[in-house]
Amino acid sequence: MSLSDPKILFENDEHKFIMLGMETGDEHGIYTNQYLILHKDEGVLLDPGGVHVFPKVLANVSEFINPDKITGIFYSHQDPDVSSGIALWSNVTNAKIYASNLWERFLPHFGVFDEKKFIALSDKGGNIPFKDGLKLEIVPAHFMHSVGNFNIYDPISKIFFSGDVGVGVVPPSERSIFVESFESYKKYIEGFHVRYMTSNKACKKYVDLLNKYDINILAPQHGSLYKDNDVKKFLNWLSGIKCGVDIIDKIYGM
Repeated sequence: MSLSDPKILFENDEHKFIMLGMETGDEHGIYTNQYLILHKDEGVLLDPGGVHVFPKVLANVSEFINPDKITGIFYSHQDPDVSSGIALWSNVTNAKIYASNLWERFLPHFGVFDEKKFIALSDKGGNIPFKDGLKLEIVPAHFMHSVGNFNIYDPISKIFFSGDVGVGVVPPSERSIFVESFESYKKYIEGFHVRYMTSNKACKKYVDLLNKYDINILAPQHGSLYKDNDVKKFLNWLSGIKCGVDIIDKIYGM
């Protein structure tokens, strides 16, 4: 696998929200999107990915900022495609690591032993601060695939990083940065969400929460990004699906 070139999703004089690349390769991989938020002379990484993409992600980060200026690394949940590179990032940055307190005891299994770097998030979330007072909001997304799950809202770019919510399993020949037609894209999201989201109740709770935010782009950790009206289309679709325990008899083959 390799990583495509970075794309700046938002930019002004002091602030950037950057998609660090999309993984490319054959049909069998789990393709991930990594993101970097820059504010003045500081950077925050969002789900920077597994060990196998670390060299390319680091190279892409270095195009924008020296890694020692990365002050925060956010992990939405515990899956290895999200977090197995955590020890490598811990070694090349002095960043605080933000993740659910449910996953704190798993860090030694990823090779992270410096507990002083870890910010254990309670279920209600929190924020990631920059020196000038700007805060990225850490938004609960529990049981939306993971029992201890969080998303990030950037109030300047109005980009909402949704982790594994909104994921599309898209063949290489049809990958694009943005969803071009939600109706056509639904076939790439339905199977994942029906199986990996816990229940319709969890989905509705999540959608009710997100409807309080002004979102220009919904940026998941896999697949294409949703912008403008497609954000609402996706959230409306998500609030109506039956998934997880709603279809448990079907999952068990009964």
